[in-house]
Amino acid sequence: MIGIDIDLAIGLGLIVVGIAMLLSLWRLVRGPTAPDRILALDTLYVSTIALLVLFGMYLDTEIYFEVALIIAMLGFFGTVVLSKYVVRRDIVE
Repeated sequence: MIGIDIDLAIGLGLIVVGIAMLLSLWRLVRGPTAPDRILALDTLYVSTIALLVLFGMYLDTEIYFEVALIIAMLGFFGTVVLSKYVVRRDIVE
């Protein structure tokens, strides 16, 4: 009985995170300003990480957790670089 409840919760979580990803993608495309797009991209990274973790739990495998960790590191780096570019109009300094 517990396995069915966990599978249902993971399935609902996948649906909710998928909707969050679609809304973040919509904000990324619509804008209207660069900081809005950066925040939408950062939210998309976090949603992708959540989706991968939930999918890894659903399939009962660990490879998706490692991929989520790599995406988290790249997402952090990308957000810092984009924010620095918007503020200073220069990346390297």
